[in-house]
Amino acid sequence: MAKSKNNAKKLSYISVPSQIINSLSSSSLQSLLLSPKKSSRNNRFLYLFSTYRSPRFWFFFLFLFGLFGMLKLGFNLDPLVPFSPYPCVTGQSQDLSSTGYSKSEKMAMAINGGDSQKNGVLTTNSFSETLTGNGISEMEENVEQNEFWKQPDGLGYKPCLAFTREYRRVSEGIVNDRRKYLIVVVSGGMNQQRNQIVDAVVIARILGAALVVPVLQVNVIWGDESEFSDIFDLDHFKKVLANDVRIVSSLPSTHIMTRPVEESRTPLHASPTWIRSRYLKKIKREGVLLLRGLDSRLSKELPSDLQKLRCKVAFHALRFAPPILELGNKLAERMRSKGPYLALHLRMEKDVWVRTGCLPGLSHEYDEIINNERKQRPELLTARSNMTYHERKLAGLCPLNALEMSRLLKALGAPRNARIYWAGGQPLGGKEALLPLTSEFPNFYNKEDLALPGELEPFANRASLMAAIDYIVSENSDVFMPSHGGNMGHAIQGHRAYAGHKKYITPNKRQMLPHFLNSSLSAAEFNRIIKYLHHESLGQPEPRTSKAGRDVTKYPVHECMCNDSHAHSRS
Repeated sequence: MAKSKNNAKKLSYISVPSQIINSLSSSSLQSLLLSPKKSSRNNRFLYLFSTYRSPRFWFFFLFLFGLFGMLKLGFNLDPLVPFSPYPCVTGQSQDLSSTGYSKSEKMAMAINGGDSQKNGVLTTNSFSETLTGNGISEMEENVEQNEFWKQPDGLGYKPCLAFTREYRRVSEGIVNDRRKYLIVVVSGGMNQQRNQIVDAVVIARILGAALVVPVLQVNVIWGDESEFSDIFDLDHFKKVLANDVRIVSSLPSTHIMTRPVEESRTPLHASPTWIRSRYLKKIKREGVLLLRGLDSRLSKELPSDLQKLRCKVAFHALRFAPPILELGNKLAERMRSKGPYLALHLRMEKDVWVRTGCLPGLSHEYDEIINNERKQRPELLTARSNMTYHERKLAGLCPLNALEMSRLLKALGAPRNARIYWAGGQPLGGKEALLPLTSEFPNFYNKEDLALPGELEPFANRASLMAAIDYIVSENSDVFMPSHGGNMGHAIQGHRAYAGHKKYITPNKRQMLPHFLNSSLSAAEFNRIIKYLHHESLGQPEPRTSKAGRDVTKYPVHECMCNDSHAHSRS
C-alpha cells in the first residue's frame, strides 16, 4: 500500500484542449500522458501527420486562403491587374475606347474628377458596390442624377445689345419729341400683357412717339385690376429706356383734351413699313393714337436695332415691382437652401382643358365636366375645332397631365429626392390631380407651401402678381420644364437663354406620346428613347433665324447675343 501511495504522489496532470485530443490517435495520446516531458522526433512526426489529416485543419486553411483572395480583389492589391466591376458582362473588350478604359471605368474617372487615374492606372475601388435591384449600380444612378442637373453648353453666347450709330443718332430727336403720344391697352394674363408691352415700346419707337404707361385691361377670367406699377418697377422701366423711347405716366396738359385716334384692327405680322404708312399721318395730325389688341400683331422679322430693342425691354426694362421681386427671391432662396431645384409650369386648370379641347384624364366624371363646359361655351375653344381629343393629343396640342409629367421626369433621370417647385393655378381635381407627381417626387412645393404666414396676403386675389412670383422662382431654378406651351413658358425660355442658356426642357409631345402608349417597352428601353428624343431640347443655343416666325425674346441668338464668332459691330 505504501508503495502504491508513493506512486500516486508522483502522478501529474496536464490540461489538453479537446480539439487536439480528438485529432490524436489512442497510441499517441497514451505516450503523451505517460511521458509528457519526453517528446521524441517520431512522436512529433505522428502528431503533425494526424493533424494534417484532420478535416478541421483543411477547412481553416481554405478559409484563410479565401479571405486573403477576397481582400486582394476588394482592395486592388495588385494594380497591374485591373478588376472589372461587372465580371458577368461579356464582350467588354469591345466597349473599350482608345484609352483602353471601359465606359464604366471612364464613368468613375468622370465622377472623381480625374482623381481615379494615377500613374496611368485606373483605381476601381468605387465600383465595388453591389448592383441594385434593377441592375444599375449606385454609381450609375449618381451619374444619371448629376447628368439631369447638368447645364447645356452655351457656346460662349452673351448679351450683345450694340445699337448702330444711325439708331443712336435718331434717338435724340425721338426722346425730345413732345408732339406725338401713343396709348396702348394690353389684355390677357400677366405674361400676355408683358409681350404686348414689349411690342408697344417698339411701335412707339417706329412712330417716334412718346409712350404713355400701358393701360392694363381688367382680366375677365380672374378679375384682376392690377395696374402697370403694381406689377412692374415703373421708375426702372423709364430709366432703362430713356435713350430709346420717352415714357410718360400720363398725357401732358396740351394733349389731355385731345380725342385720340383709336385703332383696333392691327393685322398679324405688321411690319414697320405698314405701321408708318397706317398710323404716322394720323398721330401727327391728332397728336394721340390709341391702340388695342396688340397681342402677336407686330412682325417677328424686324431690323436688327428693333430686335435689340425688344430684348432690351423684355430682359432689362421690365423688372418686377420691388415687393414682388423681394418675395419671389426669398422663395427661390428657400428652394435652393438644400441644393438645386427643378421648376415645373403645370397647365392643368379647368379653363386650360376647356380652351385646348383636351381632357384631364383623371376620371370619367372630370372629363364630363370639361365636355359640358365646352358645349355651353364653344367660343372658349381655341384649339382646332375639327379635331377629336385623341387627334389633338397625338398631335402634341394637349397639356401633359401629372402622370405624363412624372413618367417624363423619371425617364430623363430626375432623382426621386429632387426638390420641385410647381407654378400655375389650382389644377382641376385639386391634390388628387397631382398624386402621380407627389407620389414619385415627395419634395413638391408651390408658393403657398414656401411662404411664411402673411407673406402672400398683399398679393391675394391678384392673379397677375401671383403669376409674377411664379415667374421669379421658375426663372431662378436650375432646370425648368413646362407641361404645355404658352406665354409664360416662352418668356422664361428666352429669359433663361439670355441669362446664359440655363437648362430648359421642352417636352417633345408629338414624338414621345406614342411611346407612352406602348406597354411592350421595357423601362430601360423607354428611358433610352425618351432621352434621345430630348437630347436637343434642353435649352441649347438655337438661332432665331433657323425657323421662320420665331420671336427674338424667345430665341435671342444672334440678334441679342453673340460670341467670338458672331460679334456684332458697334458702328
